[in-house]
This record gives sequence, structure tokens and C-alpha cells, in this order.
Amino acid sequence: MHKQFELPSELNIYSAIEVRDALLAWVAEQETTEKKYLEVSARDVCEVDGCGLQLLAALSNMALPWYLVESSDVFANACRTMGFDRWLDPRYLKPSSRGV
Repeated sequence: MHKQFELPSELNIYSAIEVRDALLAWVAEQETTEKKYLEVSARDVCEVDGCGLQLLAALSNMALPWYLVESSDVFANACRTMGFDRWLDPRYLKPSSRGV
């Protein structure tokens, strides 16, 4: 079973450095396993800005691909607004997040 990364409720410029550091540490930990991809959850995100989305866009440059497995309505709307609809892939989202 994959250990997913839980994004914080505030994914914005004010939390960017803290989230980046936690995300990089988590990615390094996951790369030591035999995982084929990373799972990220945005179920608790209630505030997001372009800086927060940039952190996830940068994650795409890592060795392992990542998939969003849970999303809040706020996060899903931000993805759609900024053109990141592909992150809301129903093949990977858990059923409770597919309605977003």
C-alpha cells in the first residue's frame, strides 16, 4: 500500500517553503522503496493559489510520476482554473473525490 502525501489545508505562498521541504523529504523517502508512482491527497485543501499549484507542477520533474488520489472542491476548481485538469484523473481519484 502506498503512503500518500497529505497536502495542508492552506496550499499557498505563505506555506510554500514548509510544504516544499516536507514534500521533498517525503519524495526522498518514497524513492527508497519500490514504488512505481507517488500518491498525493488534496482532500483537506481549503485555500490554494498559483504558488501552491507550482509546487505540484515541480513534482512532475521528479523521478517518479505522481497522481492525485483525493481532492477538495477548492483544489479541483483551482486546477481547472489554472489548466491542470489532467491532475483530476478519475482513474486515480478515490470514489469520494470523483464528484469534484
